[in-house]
Amino acid sequence: MLAIRLTRMGSKKRPFYRIVVAEKRSKRDGAFVEAIGYYNPLTQPAEIRLDWDRLQYWLRCGAQPTEVVRRLIRKVAPQASEHGS
Repeated sequence: MLAIRLTRMGSKKRPFYRIVVAEKRSKRDGAFVEAIGYYNPLTQPAEIRLDWDRLQYWLRCGAQPTEVVRRLIRKVAPQASEHGS
């Protein structure tokens, strides 16, 4: 089963995260199918970028977002509708 989740990148105490599609049983920072965005919690406000077309594609294919990714999508979704994306 595929999951849409975060993988940790960056250096010690300076994390940022890629939003990836990966096999649910693979390691947190292990192999993934495709990177579809990133999340940087250190910037003010936190920076979240998502490729909406690829996100929709993977959701149609049955990939399940984790709870954290689901919250990030909800944060960004209103902004995307304002810009017509």
